[in-house]
Amino acid sequence: MKVLVACEFSGVVRDAFIARGHDAISCDLDRSERRGPHYRGDVRDLLDEGWDLMIAHPPCTHLAISGNANPNRLQSDEDDALDLVRTLMMADIPKICVENPVSVISTYIRKPDQIVHPWWFGDPYKKRTCLWLKGLPLLRKQSPHPHPDPDYFHILPPGPQRAKMRARFLPGFANAMATQWG
Repeated sequence: MKVLVACEFSGVVRDAFIARGHDAISCDLDRSERRGPHYRGDVRDLLDEGWDLMIAHPPCTHLAISGNANPNRLQSDEDDALDLVRTLMMADIPKICVENPVSVISTYIRKPDQIVHPWWFGDPYKKRTCLWLKGLPLLRKQSPHPHPDPDYFHILPPGPQRAKMRARFLPGFANAMATQWG
């Protein structure tokens, strides 16, 4: 399959699909943390290139419910973020997954098709993660971690890297996507 992994700087999901023989590329405004096919720019530049599958991780800064208490959060930023999500969801791609934490997407666009946790797929963390799906089945638990850490993402130290650390996709979760949807 031809796979676009939108808004991914880590390369983790892209590499999980490549490892299974797919033609995958990541796309983000930042550089990729890993070597591999990566487009540095706006994902909207790539949406009409005949993809079979898109996994999208739109930035949650202006979408996540956890950011509602931020006094600097502007309605215009939230509106722009929701417009990007709508564009991703309506892309002319047969199979789409939009991934985000619990967010305003559920309120202003639609409820998620599934809510999962990384520990379902062998990663050692709890983190409610919503999936909005088009043309894809629900993910099944695969090698669940027996003792997930419920606090890891909440106790990360403050600072300029915190958001990036929270946004980095986890390998077990990525492998489940590639195995079950590839």
